[in-house]
Amino acid sequence: MVDVVTLAVRKRMMAGIKGCNTKPEMLIRKLLFANGYRFRLHCKNLPGKPDIVLPKYKAVIFTHGCFWHQHNCHLFKWPATRKDFWKSKISENKTRDEINETRLIESGWRVLTVWECAIKGKRRLDIAEIESLIQEWLLSIKKSNAILGKSTNE
Repeated sequence: MVDVVTLAVRKRMMAGIKGCNTKPEMLIRKLLFANGYRFRLHCKNLPGKPDIVLPKYKAVIFTHGCFWHQHNCHLFKWPATRKDFWKSKISENKTRDEINETRLIESGWRVLTVWECAIKGKRRLDIAEIESLIQEWLLSIKKSNAILGKSTNE
């Protein structure tokens, strides 16, 4: 299948995709800050350079895009072009995420992943529910957890 845009346009579009300070990440940061939580951002000395680090709680939060991290939800769909490239790229991302989470837990950190589908899309959660789930996890002793969009059963 031929790309519908020129190579230059595709390059510009891909360059515009942010790796940090994304809208979902900014939303989570605002929720945390409004509730009195103080945190650090993108700590380079931790595996995976977590989006949000809460040293007081020995906790980190990742905000993952469902496409880039191959989440099994309605927002993820394999691209129709350059299938081998995308399969390799996205699989490497997923493997790297698993390794980083394991390394963080082994070094005493707790890991929360907030998936894009929890924040946007037809199965998104209410903001108050996301806020509650994050606070509940921070005050728990769970080593890892994930916040996902609503399942199709609901």
